[in-house]
Amino acid sequence: MRLVVVGLGPTAHRLTETLVERGFSGTITVMGEEPRPAYDRVALTSYLSGRTVEDLTYPVPDGVTLRLGGRVTAIDRERRTVTTEAGETEPYDVLVLATGSAPFVPPVPGRDLPGCFVYRTIEDLDAIREASRGAGAGIVIGGGLLGLEAADALRGLGLETHVVEMSKWLMPRQVDEGGGSLLRHHIEALGLTIHTGAGVTAIEAGPDGRVARLVKPDGEVIEAGVVVFSAGVRPRDELARACGLEVGERGGVVVDEGMRTSDPRVYAIGECALAGGMVYGLVGPCFAQAEVAADRILGGPAVFEGADMSTKLKLLGVEVAQFGAMSGALDVTYMDPVAGIYKRLFISDDAKTLLGGICVGDAGPYSALRPFVGKALPAAPHDLLFAGAGSAQLDLPDDAQVCSCNNVTKGRICSAIADKGLTDVQGIKDCTRAGTTCGSCVPMLKQLLVTSGVEVSKALCEHFTYSRAELFDIVLVRGITTFSQLIAEHGSGRGCDICKPAVASILASLGNGHILDGEQAALQDTNDHFLANIQKNGTYSVVPRIPGGEITPEKLIVIGEVARDFGLYTKITGGQRIDLLGARVEQLPRIWRRLVDAGFESGHAYGKALRTVKSCVGSTWCRYGVQDSVGLAIALELRYRGLRSPHKLKAAVSGCARECAEARSKDFGVIATEQGWNLYVGGNGGFRPRHADLLAADLSTDDLVRAIDRFLMFYIRTADRLQRTAAWLESLDGGLDYLRAVIVDDSLGICADLDAQMERHVATYADEWRAAIEDPEKLRRFVSFVNAPDVPDPSISFETERDQIKPVFIPLEVAPR
Repeated sequence: MRLVVVGLGPTAHRLTETLVERGFSGTITVMGEEPRPAYDRVALTSYLSGRTVEDLTYPVPDGVTLRLGGRVTAIDRERRTVTTEAGETEPYDVLVLATGSAPFVPPVPGRDLPGCFVYRTIEDLDAIREASRGAGAGIVIGGGLLGLEAADALRGLGLETHVVEMSKWLMPRQVDEGGGSLLRHHIEALGLTIHTGAGVTAIEAGPDGRVARLVKPDGEVIEAGVVVFSAGVRPRDELARACGLEVGERGGVVVDEGMRTSDPRVYAIGECALAGGMVYGLVGPCFAQAEVAADRILGGPAVFEGADMSTKLKLLGVEVAQFGAMSGALDVTYMDPVAGIYKRLFISDDAKTLLGGICVGDAGPYSALRPFVGKALPAAPHDLLFAGAGSAQLDLPDDAQVCSCNNVTKGRICSAIADKGLTDVQGIKDCTRAGTTCGSCVPMLKQLLVTSGVEVSKALCEHFTYSRAELFDIVLVRGITTFSQLIAEHGSGRGCDICKPAVASILASLGNGHILDGEQAALQDTNDHFLANIQKNGTYSVVPRIPGGEITPEKLIVIGEVARDFGLYTKITGGQRIDLLGARVEQLPRIWRRLVDAGFESGHAYGKALRTVKSCVGSTWCRYGVQDSVGLAIALELRYRGLRSPHKLKAAVSGCARECAEARSKDFGVIATEQGWNLYVGGNGGFRPRHADLLAADLSTDDLVRAIDRFLMFYIRTADRLQRTAAWLESLDGGLDYLRAVIVDDSLGICADLDAQMERHVATYADEWRAAIEDPEKLRRFVSFVNAPDVPDPSISFETERDQIKPVFIPLEVAPR
């Protein structure tokens, strides 16, 4: 069978992935008009905050042929071919249309001016970013889900941002007027200007011919250099229309329950398909359609019976969730304008059936209640308003849908747990796909593991039956100072490469001397063993600490001289430091001596410790800065330098809301306000990027430092081995609210201990490089060859694999990656 797919978005990718997984034996050719493979459009906005195209791109399934960068212009159903704009043809036995949708741009005068954009593709975002560099303000037309994402993107690009929405409130398809009102309050507090119940009369140009202003029907003028249209989408059904397939009155390719069009050899899936009189725009229903089409192509009986349109998301830091119907005979409403929380449940007229619900500011009930839509209320309505993902009293029926993105029921998950012997959430994800798309059902997956009677091991490894947090407490309370004592009294065997570095980190966190002293040296992994990062060619990197990125000309000269004298490759890092790469082991002490004598110290780039506190120039230089971000960044980095933790720590301080230091992508980030500092925690830019959450606002400098002290020490004390702060925060029962209660309200009564632990760290800090070069015993380990400790064996030569990069100008169209 020759299968051709027209369109290459997430839905087309899910179709091809499913076919390959299920053993499709024909050929699969996918025709995409964009110049790249399918990528995650749900996470599109993250592209503007640091994620790369590669981060977002889905892997191409084995055996699938992609033809990219060429739009399909015609379908010949008699000859069974498709033709591209370049005149090339591709024959098919079965054709699948996955052409998606196109942004709707209202027919307002000026909509085609330079500076007007839609928000749909990587290219759109590249263009918006470029235009934002010369603009002071931006406008988003449309206050729906995607419109608010676009507004967040403009805000992140440093623009004064306006949102213009025709409806009386924001997100009218997801929330009611009460929820929309509270959502507006949250968003305006972030500095955005919201215009609801407002249309657009015209978009006008300035003297340069580009967008300069938007005019509303009431005559109000909004000055802006960027306008983004996000006023809805329309199904891309032009190919279907041109070849005579049936389409809906208002658009969309008509399909049956098996996703077949009026031509049985042609299927349509995703946002271009009209299924049951409805076009679905959410990822869950589109994925379900792809899987139904895959089953039918393989000869199966699957049917698409509609889909759950529930949504849970976080927009501009505000949790929003909607499930089931947005109306009912009866409703129960809770509103706390002080805390910024709005919840509303809709129930049947006999008060026995849950019909739907809305949450703004606190989406905790969403995971627990969504599976009960259309079913008997599991508890009193007022209790359900405060139900959480781990609500043990809510006994889900087996047919309740736990993961709406991938259409996975409780019964299927429980069967997988029992049949496959699953013991963790990752196993459930791998086996069922539940939790792999938006992630909102992950708390429920954890609860199902518990209720299924699975005993989830918390052992650090085979040598310790305790978790890392429990071992930390044992070491702290019993005053243990060596690994041998710990394993003799509380473990078994000799240890391994899991427990040894973990215990070494615990001992270092509690101020147990230099990491290369005595027995501790044998516990360290390669990087800590040599106080430097090993590189792919066996050499090491040296990264001196440069607090806040501030450095004197004299120190810059020293770094340059060291790099020149030792033949090192230099690289300015993303954390405002200079990386010296290519050092051999025996060179390290001599390099350190030069740097230490010049006033540098270890930057701990090799350790699970604080790396950097990044900074913008702040109020000292920037015309927008409201606080001294450089001074605070330096103070924080010097305070927390050398602090060992379960994983590396990165931080940043931004001097204003323009966020040039990217503080919200860090383990802890600080953003200046007119009143003080906002503290964000639990972010990272790693394999699974996550924006940090606001822990406390408008703090004084003393209160800020105290809160960070406690946050870091509580994390070090309770996190699992190699667990970043983002994953740790998500794993806490109660999440951010629980963390705030512990370190701000002292709900556990441990804040005095946390404060004291940090003060001990600050008081006992010593530079590891200086200590190593001043100790002859420690220096003995820094040799390349044990039989030639002073001079390398003359029979061995060291060859440079890569020289310093020299600028080479290549025409863009032929430039290699």
